[in-house]
Amino acid sequence: MARILYSLFFLFGTGLFWQCSVSDNPPKEGDTLLAKVYNKSLYLSELEGIVPEGTTPNDSTLMVSAYVQRWVREQLLMYEAERNIPKDLNIDKLVRDYRASLVRFNFEEQLIAEKLDSTVSEAEMKLFYENNTDQFQLENTILKCQLLKLPPNAPRNEINTLWYSKKPADVAKLRNYAKQWAALALLDEEKWYKLDEVAALLPKGTLTSDNVTSRREGTLSDGDFRYYYRVLETVKGKETAPFEYVKEQASKVILHKRKMELLERWKEDLYQQELRRQNIQIMQ
Repeated sequence: MARILYSLFFLFGTGLFWQCSVSDNPPKEGDTLLAKVYNKSLYLSELEGIVPEGTTPNDSTLMVSAYVQRWVREQLLMYEAERNIPKDLNIDKLVRDYRASLVRFNFEEQLIAEKLDSTVSEAEMKLFYENNTDQFQLENTILKCQLLKLPPNAPRNEINTLWYSKKPADVAKLRNYAKQWAALALLDEEKWYKLDEVAALLPKGTLTSDNVTSRREGTLSDGDFRYYYRVLETVKGKETAPFEYVKEQASKVILHKRKMELLERWKEDLYQQELRRQNIQIMQ
């Protein structure tokens, strides 16, 4: 609070705050009125906690000023909105409907948390994928690749040996080299990337949708860095995405279907239960 008071000393001195002589909200005892918009008032006590510990006086002043300015503008907007409410707009009904939707949403989330089986097996995802390939069409080309971005001082003889080596033992050595020297390294041979994402990491024009299937490997320099890249596999846009690329998406769809089915079953069970208890009356 002391930081806020210090800030207010400067703000009042510059005439930032203004007050009306009459307020519909009487000031709290010992409190300070900071701003007023028609019948809405902002008091000093309401700013408690907006200035973090350790903030400099100048920064505190800016933060308090910004808060008050936002508050004033918000109140002006609300005043104009309330003045222009259409006569046929039933605010009370909107509030009731919104409250009902919040209560229902909260209950459904609680029900799902308690009753939903959130485990999706690999076999289940695979079956769903195979039965719904039309849902997994790619918009753009994706690829598996390897890429290294090296500064000029990175030893070339060692990387040339490791990069082109076919020996399994050199894979670990290549990763260690990348950790020590690379500004960027993509070495996971099983991971899929969007072509646009990889192309953005290389000098412009190195990989495009037109050349990615033919330009499988290369080294180049842009003056600041030396690049090594290798395209391992590609799947073009409009084709079915590989399972590994969309398995997480498949899992989300399966869980969403489970949620909907769980809620529908629960609502039907509730209906039948209350029908048996004669708590429902439907007038014909």
